Amino acid sequence: MSKTEIDVATAEFFEAFDNRGGKAADVARIRRLVLPGGVIVKTGPEFTVYTVDEFIEPRRRLLTDGRLVEFSEWETSERTEIAGDIASRFSEYRKSGILDGEPFEGGGTKTIQFVRTSEGWRIAAFAWYDQP
Repeated sequence: MSKTEIDVATAEFFEAFDNRGGKAADVARIRRLVLPGGVIVKTGPEFTVYTVDEFIEPRRRLLTDGRLVEFSEWETSERTEIAGDIASRFSEYRKSGILDGEPFEGGGTKTIQFVRTSEGWRIAAFAWYDQP
């Protein structure tokens, strides 16, 4: 059952950014999926470490101000290891949308660290690397 619950939580995470068809992205759900003290890291040349709120707010603006539309990202493959109440997931993903009027596609790798809480599996940390 744990793997299924982690699969669901991961799908919810990716769906939080979806604003296709004019629907509102639900980035606020990240607060439910990630522990309040969770660590979020963007790797690469723009290396940044975020708190949950620092991560959410700029993405909320980008996904609601009309600059980024028809956006979605989805997992294309994953490897999940579970040991008791901790789990680690490596995901390859793709993304597409229209940014400032220009269509784009991309992808990369995310690593998500899960812990089992009394409310179920929650994200303790995640990091991502976008392919150039």
